[in-house]
Amino acid sequence: MSLPALFNLALAALLLALLATQQRRHASFTVRVFTALGVGLLFGAALQACYGAGHAAIKQTAAYLDIVGSGYVKLLQMIVMPLILVSIVSAILKLRNAGALGRISALTIGILMATTAVAALIGILMAKLFGLNAAGLAANAAEIARGTYLEGKLADAQAITLPNMILSFLPANPFLDLTGARKTSTIAVVIFAVFIGIAAHGIADKKPELFTSFDHFVKVAHAIVMRIVTLVLRLTPYGIFALIANLVAGSSYQDILNLLSFVIASYAALLLMFGVHLLLVAGVGLNPLRYAKKLLPVLTFAFTSRSSAGAIPLSVQTQTRRLGTPEGIANFAASFGATIGQNGCAGIYPAMLAVMIAPTVGIDPFTAAFLLPLLAVITIGSVGVAGVGGGATFAALIVLSTMNLPVALAGLLISIEPLIDMGRTALNVSGSITAGTVTSRVLGESDMAVFATDAELESDTDAQAA
Repeated sequence: MSLPALFNLALAALLLALLATQQRRHASFTVRVFTALGVGLLFGAALQACYGAGHAAIKQTAAYLDIVGSGYVKLLQMIVMPLILVSIVSAILKLRNAGALGRISALTIGILMATTAVAALIGILMAKLFGLNAAGLAANAAEIARGTYLEGKLADAQAITLPNMILSFLPANPFLDLTGARKTSTIAVVIFAVFIGIAAHGIADKKPELFTSFDHFVKVAHAIVMRIVTLVLRLTPYGIFALIANLVAGSSYQDILNLLSFVIASYAALLLMFGVHLLLVAGVGLNPLRYAKKLLPVLTFAFTSRSSAGAIPLSVQTQTRRLGTPEGIANFAASFGATIGQNGCAGIYPAMLAVMIAPTVGIDPFTAAFLLPLLAVITIGSVGVAGVGGGATFAALIVLSTMNLPVALAGLLISIEPLIDMGRTALNVSGSITAGTVTSRVLGESDMAVFATDAELESDTDAQAA
């Protein structure tokens, strides 16, 4: 390892120690998260200024920082499936009737898909206002390679039909899905958990002693899993620091400037859609400013990690401990929202791409004949988009291929993809939390006392650590 890389890592270790000092002093979770974000931005910018993107010292530094950043994301992914399984089973055991489960599912999925359609409309509007057009964009070697890769994946996207997608949700092997092996494993585990919960209800009257034993087992498993969640979440500031530092240090500012109009249009659309989420929350009687403040830590993690699925544990804790949403609804919303109706990746992004690319093949994208099918394809195609890096690409492939548009042109955006994906992921997570919050309020299940307090996500663990 070179001396510059050793120096960079020593400085990174010092900054991580600073973040650890904040935790020992019991600074609030929100303060630690935003301190990590700011310090990571400054450290990444300093590396970029000293060496320039692509320098060997930055690559060596990034490889070791990735242990902290990607390692943290992997730990979160580790607990996603156990958390979904035990939380949903536990929630169902508390339900009095199966009708409540049906209402929760229908409302949550309905809100997710409806907001995705609205997000697509906003994406189309921003593409129109900013005059986005893929015609005439120059392609370098990396962009050409990306276009070739997308064309190679086209067959997979075209093979997907709605019946096949629905079938993919069913857990033929639930133990395989508990490993997260498939794109739809999250939904499959939810379905498996529902079957377990309903089956347990079925023996409650016939074999009460067995039901009592199973209920106790689920409570113990739930307590252990939630303790693991809490332990992992305490690492959030360190993970955010490493993730944002690597992103900033490795970015090419010239590439960003070349496609600045698309970046600005994308973030304008994302911000507008965040506003829609706040309007929905206000519509069910919650203070949107207080709601937004409570969401900041989880949205910051989603922004830096670019993983909707990885944000599930933090999303569930935010909903239950800060927003007053019951655990069952919170888990349904977070789990479904990581795969169905992602407002950023499956709504705004493919809509903007389609509008940009359509003129290159002589199609006017602002006619009813183009827009109505586009909205239908985006809304239906948003079912089953994976909540990990690359989900937006898959959604774009589905939409562009269905609309008979050249998918290779999407490769022109490869240089700014990480920058845009950060905002898209944050919007995805915001959409899932909004679905859970609205569902909880509509069903009269929200704990307003929790929403009215300023409880921190880690207040209990911090007290224990003291």
